[in-house]
Amino acid sequence: MTTIEQHDAVEALLHSTLAAHKSMFLATAGADGSWVSGVYFAEDGPHSLVLVLEERGRTLKAIQENPEVALVVSTGSPMEPFLQARGTAVVVDGAEDEAVRRHLVAKVPEAAPFLATPIRAVRVSVPRWRVTDIPNGWLPGKEF
Repeated sequence: MTTIEQHDAVEALLHSTLAAHKSMFLATAGADGSWVSGVYFAEDGPHSLVLVLEERGRTLKAIQENPEVALVVSTGSPMEPFLQARGTAVVVDGAEDEAVRRHLVAKVPEAAPFLATPIRAVRVSVPRWRVTDIPNGWLPGKEF
């Protein structure tokens, strides 16, 4: 497989894995220590994810203290393709808040009830992904 073909294969698996999942694990670290939450998300291109977080929650508090996050998109089985990344989370307001909410509910309709609770919209920038597919020999994972 050429470098271009491999890049295209990694990109295709990245997109299909993001599209196949409605939720991910989001890890944060703030003054209260490290924390992992399961969150609904929607992708806004391969390097940007959007989500909402509980206003009084530990995850949002940690992001406000330290915007660096880590995430995993996976079924939980290492024998199925999964994604790992580090990123930067930013709380958004105004028109961008509304856009995040619309985008999230378009992908994850069951997230709609959360929008009626005290939440904040968040955008996570993901500069690089590690795409792992053990059955196809991608261990360690491929960078994208």
